[in-house]
Amino acid sequence: MSTNHQQVLQAAIKAGCLDEETPLAAFVDTAGIARTVSSLHRAFPDHFLHTFAAKANTMSRALELVKTLGMGCEVASPGELEQALRAGFDPEEIVYDEPAKTKTMLEKVLDLGVGLNIDNFQEFERVRSCRLQNSGRSRIGFRINPQVGAGNISAMSTATVTSKFGFALEDAGSREAIIEAYRNNPWLTSLHTHVGSQGCSLELMTSGIRKVVDLAEAINTAAGRQQVEVIDIGGGLPVNFESEEIRPTFTEYAAVLRQSVPELFNGRYTGKTEFGRSIFAKNGFIASRIEYTKMSGGRRIAISHAGAQIATRTVFMPDHWKIRLSVFDPAGAAKSGSEELQDVAGPLCFAGDMVGTGRMLPLIQPGDYVVLHDTGAYYFSNPFYYNALCAPAVYAADAVDGESVNFSVWRPRQTMDDMLAVIG
Repeated sequence: MSTNHQQVLQAAIKAGCLDEETPLAAFVDTAGIARTVSSLHRAFPDHFLHTFAAKANTMSRALELVKTLGMGCEVASPGELEQALRAGFDPEEIVYDEPAKTKTMLEKVLDLGVGLNIDNFQEFERVRSCRLQNSGRSRIGFRINPQVGAGNISAMSTATVTSKFGFALEDAGSREAIIEAYRNNPWLTSLHTHVGSQGCSLELMTSGIRKVVDLAEAINTAAGRQQVEVIDIGGGLPVNFESEEIRPTFTEYAAVLRQSVPELFNGRYTGKTEFGRSIFAKNGFIASRIEYTKMSGGRRIAISHAGAQIATRTVFMPDHWKIRLSVFDPAGAAKSGSEELQDVAGPLCFAGDMVGTGRMLPLIQPGDYVVLHDTGAYYFSNPFYYNALCAPAVYAADAVDGESVNFSVWRPRQTMDDMLAVIG
């Protein structure tokens, strides 16, 4: 755990953000997010617009923060669109990627002037019909599936031969039909692709982007002008969940892209990105008080308050979403000493509710805290209401200066009434 994050934990315990009655909370390092976004801007030239993938952390304060840091917003649902608008993003700073867009939502997107990535030919016909009533200001283009294959996590790979996303570029006749659609509809001025996310190598990602840039060149040749002006390369930069080290970096990714797709860096095309996990993951953590410890079949088990309701992917796909765990005493000091094989269980009423199985950790005791590292994205921002547990509070550590940590509440601990109202 980084020195700053341990300092945040200790300050949170002293401030009463964590105690016997509040055994679970999540924390965001806002200075860390600012550093991460700054590194993204430095890695790419100025003709790139970087949008934040709202699904990675949909909280209003998260979106407001990345907006102040110069990012746009990528959204994939009506709710995410509304959250982005309420966070203050201008429509032209937003790109809409929902796979199952209704006619009503398409009309709203076009009325607002939000950017639009079309998923399939049926949707294209619907958009073309909508444009007869509203020419709009939206930047519109096709989402392309370059069909370059899967990474290590099939569920996170969006460029397989049979992916549900986008126009299948290599299917028989598809390339020609896409080029013809652009040639006959000059309002199609962008292309989008997103090869995948965690588990996808930089080489796989860039190979898909290379094919989409080649498609843009073919469209522009057929049109006799530069019709495609914007290429959105998606996000998906993998995150290292095994240690504190940040790898790969945005600079490393940009270097691979420069070598494989130099056309993106000479200013001829406006570039877009849609990073999410790589912005927030390492800048957030979850801390849970340990309620009980026990022995079962010779295995030590610690019962925590952090389970599938807040670490859903880790619990249901532990082989792909294993996260680091650390143990701290009741005052927030890191525990040391000999390590023992232990399980860390969540509070939910099913046997698989485990955030860590067979981990070598210092001996965990009741009243200690276990920290779930690198959980700033896709964890505490998306609570799961199994067993009707209230969503925990989320705090931003707005300043870490010597001994001082200032907290602001991004989301208060959910009340019982509010939680039951959500369930209905």
